[in-house]
Amino acid sequence: MKDSSQLFSSNLDSYFIAQLNSGTCRDPFAYLGIHSIDSGVVIRTFLPEAISVTVIDQNANPIQKMIKIDDDSVFIAEIMGKKADLSYRLLVEYTHATIDIEDPYRFQSHITDVDSWLLSEGTHIRPYEKLGAHLVTHNDVGGIHFTLWAPNARRVSVVGDFNFWDGRRHPMRFHPNTGIWDIFIPNAHKNTLYKYEILDHNGQLRLKSDPYAFSAQFRPDTASVASGLPAIVEPDETRRKANASDQPISIYEVHLGSWRRNLENNYWLNYREIADELIPYVKDMGFTHIELLPISEFPFDGSWGYQPTGIYAPTSRFGSPDDLRFLISKAHEAGINVILDWVVGHFPTDEHGLGYFDGTHLYEHADPKEGYHQDWNTLIFNYGRNEVHNYLSGNALYWVERFGIDALRVDAVASMIYRDYSRAEGQWIPNQYGGRENLEALAFLRKTNTMLKKEGMGSITIAEESTSFPGVTHPVDHHGLAFDYKWNMGWMNDTLRYMQTDPIYRKYHHNLMTFGMVYQYSEKFMLPLSHDEVVHGKGSLIEKMPGDRWQKFANLRAYYGYMWGYPGKKLLFMGNEFAQKREWDYEKSLDWFLLSEDSNSDWHKGMLSWVKDLNHLYTQTPALHELDYSPEGFEWLVVDDADQSVFAFERKAKNGQCIIVVSNFTPNPRENYRIGVSQHSLYKEILNSDSMYYMGSNVGNFGYINCDEIPSHNRPYSLNLTLPPLSTIFIIRE
Repeated sequence: MKDSSQLFSSNLDSYFIAQLNSGTCRDPFAYLGIHSIDSGVVIRTFLPEAISVTVIDQNANPIQKMIKIDDDSVFIAEIMGKKADLSYRLLVEYTHATIDIEDPYRFQSHITDVDSWLLSEGTHIRPYEKLGAHLVTHNDVGGIHFTLWAPNARRVSVVGDFNFWDGRRHPMRFHPNTGIWDIFIPNAHKNTLYKYEILDHNGQLRLKSDPYAFSAQFRPDTASVASGLPAIVEPDETRRKANASDQPISIYEVHLGSWRRNLENNYWLNYREIADELIPYVKDMGFTHIELLPISEFPFDGSWGYQPTGIYAPTSRFGSPDDLRFLISKAHEAGINVILDWVVGHFPTDEHGLGYFDGTHLYEHADPKEGYHQDWNTLIFNYGRNEVHNYLSGNALYWVERFGIDALRVDAVASMIYRDYSRAEGQWIPNQYGGRENLEALAFLRKTNTMLKKEGMGSITIAEESTSFPGVTHPVDHHGLAFDYKWNMGWMNDTLRYMQTDPIYRKYHHNLMTFGMVYQYSEKFMLPLSHDEVVHGKGSLIEKMPGDRWQKFANLRAYYGYMWGYPGKKLLFMGNEFAQKREWDYEKSLDWFLLSEDSNSDWHKGMLSWVKDLNHLYTQTPALHELDYSPEGFEWLVVDDADQSVFAFERKAKNGQCIIVVSNFTPNPRENYRIGVSQHSLYKEILNSDSMYYMGSNVGNFGYINCDEIPSHNRPYSLNLTLPPLSTIFIIRE
């Protein structure tokens, strides 16, 4: 065995020793680990604070003691007659312990040439299978493979519990053709805490969470957790069919942190506790889908999840990724699909997050006119960069494939597709053609939606798009964005404005309730009464309604009836189903006490029963959902009676079955109100918002209604109806 002076090469060793000790080594695999030489192999290791190191075989038999060749940390052994595939370990003596370890620098990269090509091109369908922290067995040794994209960094190290958070100990391998860094840490265990220490482009040290982390610490701690890639959730034809445009879709929108809380300490329920309470409730209420406000990891509770720092990590507030999978599985077992509110329009500026990731504007645009969102103090993704596009589109498939999410509701689409969104003249940069559209964001949305239609196992996407951008739900080959549904923000704003108006003045705003039909078939619309309508001083839905208590509840019941009868899938935010009086507060449970056994609870119980009955009627009546997006499925019967604020329309099923919906939005009952019908038959009132069961005045038609051979409204027959005050009634033809 040679002594240290013979093993020391001033040109090679001094160069790497200086870099390793200073934490600036960009290419550690070129020096550390095992390398072939003429006489055999040379093994080098960097182990700060080690006293001695011995190379041992897989049976712990000593092969050769290593020589320390600097004053601190580098040990070297030249072993005669061995090859570079030698399987060895290191026996390391410290002051208080001797440890048998694997050498991370003897393991090869798991990044293949194909991976490199696809990741650089931005076409890797499942980038999360390569990037991030993966629990693997490498050369029969278990551990974690860490992989990160940071092309402009000078050096990247993985740090964590396994190396005392010392960035000198595990500098990573750099792939210059892709900008990817990787390393395998043998014997690192599941749920290991870790981050990436980055010597950035400017020589500054940054400590970053993993963009592809599958789990993260509970705030305010920000380490990533190596929980492992979740298993694939198998697709199901029933769930796939439930998303179709001819099926009933009634969505219950939920914020998991405030739907219900622990009564003793006002603390959150965990995913499993929520599953036990939420799923039976939603099933009983007749909702078909649950939409979860964002559950990707986020630092600030007050953002409700809309400023995520880890889009691959379910928030740890409510438990582990497996706990979330349990919640989703329980929903599926009950026949309920799950929608995830998906935020890919912006991200927060927190130091541990994506901003200025490797000392450059890697994920965001450099120019704040493109990269900074003034409304939310957040950064805007650079959708034109292949790796950023891949990071986001891969995340869509990740939630579908690995958690069983059935649909993604894409937040703030308008802010993504317009460069001048919420910006004054001179504060935005036009696209290459001088226009205001964000062409890169449009391309990202089209590609992601197209990919999901091919790979997403029947999952769908829903756009929260607040403008009249054309073709949001049209196919890409028709110049559309290929979303499956779009929130009808215009309908929501118009109808809420009408309902907030005192009934005596509603006749002057009659068109607010009918205008939506002018553009009804331009997109596949959902009708949302979401969380956005009950926050930021807007008050609750029940408090928006005019009049005394009786009128407020009657107005809201009538409005819900009109909404459930009108074409388009439905969405209702939690608490609105029982008319919570106060504005939603993310720090408190819903006011379930309003349903307790006191004299005032009957009003709220009545509303709850009304929504429940609406849902069950809706799901069981094909005429109310089969032809939502076809003009053949809807016909106005009374559209111009502004003076009496009455609306009547007929909904039709594919087989010709029909149901008539009539609303009276004044507190005056209308007796002998005649509406024309096309077919002579026996009709029956089957649902009435003014029923005593819902705390109404119990005015109505009480069952069967005779059809008269009296022409009306350009139809040969007519019904003579009693219209209850502030009501919506549903009538079927027997």
